[in-house]
Amino acid sequence: MPTEPVRTVVVDNIGLLVTNDSTLGDGPLGIVRNASVVMSGSTIMSIGAAGQVADDWIDAEGRCVIPGFVDSHSHLVFAGDRSEEFAARMAGEHYAAGGIRTTVEATAAVGDDELRRLVSGRRAEAGRAGITTIEIKSGYGLTPASEARALRMAQEFSTDTTFLGAHVVPNEFAGRADEYVDLVCGEMLALAAPHARFIDVFCEVGAFDVDQSREVLRAGVAVGLIPKIHANQLGAGPGVALAVEMGCASADHCSHLSSIDIALLAESATVATLLPASDFSTRQPYPDARRLLDAGVTVALATNCNPGSSNTTSMSFCIALAVRDMGMTADEALWAATAGGAAALRRDDVGRITTGGRADLVMLDAPSHLHLVYRPGVPLIRSTFIAGRAASNQPGR
Repeated sequence: MPTEPVRTVVVDNIGLLVTNDSTLGDGPLGIVRNASVVMSGSTIMSIGAAGQVADDWIDAEGRCVIPGFVDSHSHLVFAGDRSEEFAARMAGEHYAAGGIRTTVEATAAVGDDELRRLVSGRRAEAGRAGITTIEIKSGYGLTPASEARALRMAQEFSTDTTFLGAHVVPNEFAGRADEYVDLVCGEMLALAAPHARFIDVFCEVGAFDVDQSREVLRAGVAVGLIPKIHANQLGAGPGVALAVEMGCASADHCSHLSSIDIALLAESATVATLLPASDFSTRQPYPDARRLLDAGVTVALATNCNPGSSNTTSMSFCIALAVRDMGMTADEALWAATAGGAAALRRDDVGRITTGGRADLVMLDAPSHLHLVYRPGVPLIRSTFIAGRAASNQPGR
């Protein structure tokens, strides 16, 4: 039987279009005014002045359209609730990595159907928040079978999955961290690798030291995974230097950086992924994004959605925090939450609105992207299109 032709869709009468392509419009964000975008299936066919024609017509009525947010750091596969832990921190207790074990126990206690329901709900929530591409980590299993289970489930919702078996040392390996690293690099990696694109490690006091972290990343690279790292979150340390040494796609958190760390990042292709909602939740110092940007470092923003230290899917909130507390401009923060996230995932098909790119669009209930900062806390995401389809219709990749 003949295949039905794909219908084209035009989003017309866009007051301000952010393309992230400086060849298409004004400034680094490539801003085009009075624009329209034509989509065919999952692909952007053309970008032009308002009034382009297609099979189906969507009237933006002068609103702003931006690229879909690219969330390059999340932990969606979990069960359980740690709201009491959060409340205790707000009352003055300090954050420590050991709370991860609480979520490991809660996640192990639920079956696949319930866990899938929880992940699906979070992915749908992220879509409503304008996130069109999301990386999803494992890390709340910490056994070979449970880490593989988490990654198989993550694959149902994203192609950007990350093996994080080296999240924390489980209780049964207390005092035997090197033995656990052997397990991560051996049996666990063998089961996890077919379901992952990246490998990650929490290089931090209370988690894994630099030698253990290097061993984990080398093992992942040896089987074809792209390295990433949790680095310099709770204090100064060797994580960023290791990220550059290993050619990591990103070093994530980066709350405590020396001048040497910044110079290393600036001379490398490693993206500094900043997670301001986590610093908000843990009362940790915010990273100095201004120093990074002025040094020429590529910066991404991500939500770090997880149950213990950043239980949010709001990239808009992260953008507002980055401008208010990290020294970024509104334009820089939006770029970091879109094109910067794509760079952290080593993808060139998302994070921009360009001809031939994936049709990921977010329409704001506002005339400009500046309102993401100007009106913090207001739900400004009017509609989200993932690969040309409304986010509510499918889980997104």
